[in-house]
This record gives sequence, C-alpha cells and structure tokens, in this order.
Amino acid sequence: MKNKILTGLCVLFGALLINGGLNKFFNYMPVPDNLPDALMKDSMAMMEISWLMPLIGFAEILGGLLIIFPRTRALGALVIFPVMVGVLLTHVTVAPDGLIIALVIWVILLWIIYDNRQKYMALLRKEPTGY
Repeated sequence: MKNKILTGLCVLFGALLINGGLNKFFNYMPVPDNLPDALMKDSMAMMEISWLMPLIGFAEILGGLLIIFPRTRALGALVIFPVMVGVLLTHVTVAPDGLIIALVIWVILLWIIYDNRQKYMALLRKEPTGY
C-alpha cells in the first residue's frame, strides 16, 4: 500500500515538474497579477540571464520524467534537488504564501530520497577504483 501511494505521488510530482518545465519554454500559464514585488524582481533578474530559465526548465522536465518511473526515481530526485532548494528558499524569503505547497512537495521529495537511500549509500562508500 505504501508503495502505491508513493508511486501515485511520484506521478503527480513528475507531472507538476514537467508542466513547470514546459512553461519555462512556452509560457502558456498566465502570471498572477498579485505577485509580491520582491518575487517579480527576483524573476526578472533570473530572466536577465538568458540561459538560466531554459536550464531550470530542462532540469524540471528531465527530473519529472525520471521521477515518474520507479527505476530512475533516485536519479530524478538528484536532478531536481537543486531546483527544489531554490523553490523552498524563494518561498521562505520572498513569497511565504506558497510555503505550505512547497513544504508538501519537499515531503514527497524527501520520501523519494529516503526510499532510495540504499542507492545513494553506494555512492558514498569508499571502494577501490582500480586506478
């Protein structure tokens, strides 16, 4: 049962990431009128760096696709982790009204990471490389 809940959450999380990433390329979601000024300034500053938003969008699409499938979920969590740090810090510092949603998404991400902890531990073990 726990596995089915995690899989369902991962599919929703992956779809959310893919949608956010595609929006960075195609701008099909309207920007709300009531965004805080600080958030608007931050967004404009990020758009000034011409390669940054496409990079974030690509990471969101790739991470979302990887998270949907159980075999690649651990890698997807690593790909999306830096983007999610930015999302959390944005909501903590300039847009606290969206913090609850960001925290829920973080709980899902941390569950994915915890569920795949054995795969990550293999990366941290010191083993001879043969060099």
